[in-house]
Amino acid sequence: MFKRQKSLASERKRGLLSQRATRFILKDDMRNFHFLSKLVLSAGPLKPTPAVKHSKTTHFEIEILDAQTRKQICILDKVTQSSTIHDVKQKFHKACPKWYPSRVGLQLECGGPFLKDYITIQSIASSSIVTLYATDLGQQVSWTTVFLAEYTGPLLIYLLFYLRIPCIYDGKESARRLRHPVVHLACFCHCIHYIRYLLETLFVHKVSAGHTPLKNLITSCAFYWGFTSWIAYYINHPLYTPPSFGNRQITVSAINFLNNACFPSPNYNPFTWMFFLVSCPNYTYEIGSWISFTVMTQTLPVGIFTLLMSIQMSLWAQKKHKIYLRKFSSYIHRKSAMIPFIL
Repeated sequence: MFKRQKSLASERKRGLLSQRATRFILKDDMRNFHFLSKLVLSAGPLKPTPAVKHSKTTHFEIEILDAQTRKQICILDKVTQSSTIHDVKQKFHKACPKWYPSRVGLQLECGGPFLKDYITIQSIASSSIVTLYATDLGQQVSWTTVFLAEYTGPLLIYLLFYLRIPCIYDGKESARRLRHPVVHLACFCHCIHYIRYLLETLFVHKVSAGHTPLKNLITSCAFYWGFTSWIAYYINHPLYTPPSFGNRQITVSAINFLNNACFPSPNYNPFTWMFFLVSCPNYTYEIGSWISFTVMTQTLPVGIFTLLMSIQMSLWAQKKHKIYLRKFSSYIHRKSAMIPFIL
């Protein structure tokens, strides 16, 4: 009997202990849940995991053919859409080392224009396979070299004739005849003209980083150097006769010759107002300066040089004028190319 009562009492104690333990566990759970809810609310709304974006890069296959034989030279794989013609030339050179980037010209079709280095593959591609025709342009030189050679030659050549070297003129005749002031003025104007061109090429103008065939350099130098020799020979000759109308003709022509300039847009300077009327005022002023030099010296070689320069510059001006009209929709169509209201 005593043992039974003792066992009942122990069972009651175990029940009370289990109830207390359960209460403590529930209280701890509530505290933990309350703490967790506060933590979630203070953290703010949950941010979704950002989706990983996979960039889709289109690759092209460039087939390069010889423009003369139409035979395949090589195929360039995995060329991206942002690659330029310059990049293609570099890859082409790695695949075929004998094709130098500065010498190769790429075309979309035989006989078509050569593609500029800045053109992207995406802009010319109609499918994933692009066919280009390669042409060897020969030995190339930079445009800066071309301009420096064109302008340095006339400057030095004219000074040689101005000094009246004995191997060019008769020494006795040169010593006997005094030079007319217009001879000194012509030398000064001619030198200033080409010195200005040299300084602008080196420090002012942004010369294209491209190249041109060596034969173009030879042709340009032959033209400028040859005409300078002819002009300088006549103006500095001991038997040279001054202009017919004397100092008036010389002074006005010299002022006009020295006042030529090149301006990209009109401003407060009156010499820039020509841009309102023509697309290429630099050519207008250039031709005007050589017409003035012709009148000032009154010699046939200068007149022929001026005529040929006018024809060449008019062709350049018309070409640039067409490009401006095609590229810029807001361009003023009533402008002329070089001569106001005429050309």
